[in-house]
Amino acid sequence: MLRCLYHWHRPVLSCRWNRLCLLKQYLFTMKLQSPEFQSLFTEGLKNLTELFVKENHELRIAGGAVRDLLNGVKPQDVDFATTATPTQMKEMFQSAGIRMINNKGEKHGTITARLHEENFEITTLRIDVTTDGRHAEVEFTTDWHKDAERRDLTINSMFLGFDGTLFDYFNGYEDLKNKKVRFVGHAKQRIQEDYLRILRYFRFYGRIVDKPGDHDAETLEAIAENAKGLAGISGERIWVELKKILVGNHVNHLIHLIYDLDVAPYIGLPANASLEEFDKVSKNVEGFSPKPMTLLASLFKVQDDVTKLDLRLKIAKEEKNLGLFIVKNRKDLIKATDSSDPLKPYQDFIIDSREPDATTRVCELLKYQGEHCLLKEMQQWSIPPFPPVITSLCSLSK
Repeated sequence: MLRCLYHWHRPVLSCRWNRLCLLKQYLFTMKLQSPEFQSLFTEGLKNLTELFVKENHELRIAGGAVRDLLNGVKPQDVDFATTATPTQMKEMFQSAGIRMINNKGEKHGTITARLHEENFEITTLRIDVTTDGRHAEVEFTTDWHKDAERRDLTINSMFLGFDGTLFDYFNGYEDLKNKKVRFVGHAKQRIQEDYLRILRYFRFYGRIVDKPGDHDAETLEAIAENAKGLAGISGERIWVELKKILVGNHVNHLIHLIYDLDVAPYIGLPANASLEEFDKVSKNVEGFSPKPMTLLASLFKVQDDVTKLDLRLKIAKEEKNLGLFIVKNRKDLIKATDSSDPLKPYQDFIIDSREPDATTRVCELLKYQGEHCLLKEMQQWSIPPFPPVITSLCSLSK
């Protein structure tokens, strides 16, 4: 068991520098000691690690989970990497009587094993043989450095052994400490392997960096040169990343950057966006956790902009309806300044619409407009979800 230490509520890392120069490959290792790391050791994980040791296959924690643990956060999802091939894993699990589920990832080297009511997603170390900007043909390897080399960002390219040893080939830990987001190797090459990495760069920038504005010139140039590659990426994948950007930090900076680097037209955003309106709304919603569409709607001038976004990104019906509602009503459905009850127009709208999500949409519009006092009144008024008298009126009017 590793000893758990705390310093200013952050995990203490018992570090030992070990820089090995082998064929120009640099490895930085150190020991992680934290309660978050120890909390991962469930019965299922203990049995899994014991099995891999018994069969002489290496197994490590990979990717985002390592980044979270180094930041003192228990990861929600933990991915594992191994030197064992999918065939070897299947034989090993079958011999041990371990159930395997969801074989869709097997072609790319991923096997999901279920132990003690837990799922463990384990992927064989890989090399990208060919890429087309969307998909990759992979080849399995036992070289941890080569697998790390094919990953997108340095902060996502680290591995963690079960004795707490961190394996870091590309200074990911140093970048994490310095709040810096960098591509592994050359930005242009990493982006051309998968153009979605442009949006992943923006997403992790909003998650990692303390203050906006510090970008590597080569990275920005690579993004601008390859932005058109996003035109070939599916709308669903783009929308997943864009939503995470919109709920992260530095949204104003990142959306302006998306326009400055000419990324916007390839991800469904309008070319003639209202960036002044966006600047105003991004200030209005600070601290009020708006839905992604609430903030995005400020870029749209007409409802057709929402429809075009939906055609490109295939957004959910509720998201589309929220966008259409905000664009249509942001000017008309405003508080009456000479009224003694400025909340009444919004309440009347909810009663008239009789749609189950009408209250949610009105609350998002109030966030959009910066009407924070009215928002608090509306949230009290609409629990649960209307006062009984309003429910009765709605029933009678049907």
